[in-house]
Amino acid sequence: MRAAQRHGRRRMSERIDGADIPDRDVGVTGSGGFDAARAFDAHGSALLGFAVNALRDRPLAEDCVQETFLRAWRSRERFDRDRASERTWLFAIARNVIADALRTRLRMPRIGGDEDLEMRSAPVHDPLDRLQIIEGLSRLSDAHREVILAVHLQGHTYQELSDASGVPVATWRTRAYHALRALRGYLEGTEQPNV
Repeated sequence: MRAAQRHGRRRMSERIDGADIPDRDVGVTGSGGFDAARAFDAHGSALLGFAVNALRDRPLAEDCVQETFLRAWRSRERFDRDRASERTWLFAIARNVIADALRTRLRMPRIGGDEDLEMRSAPVHDPLDRLQIIEGLSRLSDAHREVILAVHLQGHTYQELSDASGVPVATWRTRAYHALRALRGYLEGTEQPNV
């Protein structure tokens, strides 16, 4: 068990900020009093169990634990023992990392064997549906079309859009809501998008 933890700590040290940092430097505490090496020894196994239970994929869970400690290391100055214990703080980070991994997994196409593919029929799509969606998008304002394309087709988050444009996240969410409502109304034939 200790050998696996040392190996995990070495792997963690290789990833921190893209630099090869020796093990002795990984545990150096920041201004927040976070010691990554000691924290990994104390909480690494529990975090791995948490990630494996959530993801049902051990290699992905190991990557999530490594990412958790990487994020913890990068934000070590913000760690405050008065607000939460080290374990609670690490589990909060791990929860976010696991949520990111699950969202990424949902975006990935599922690959099956030949027998799985033969059992499924190809979905039948009306080519006019695609044209109707394109026409509906063209009727939206530039701002509303931009948010639909960025979030629903390109997979960007509202935070990423906010960081890139300086527009608040709430504004992006509001635009998406109104754009989807207008697009749905157009596709159902109940209203014309005048957004």
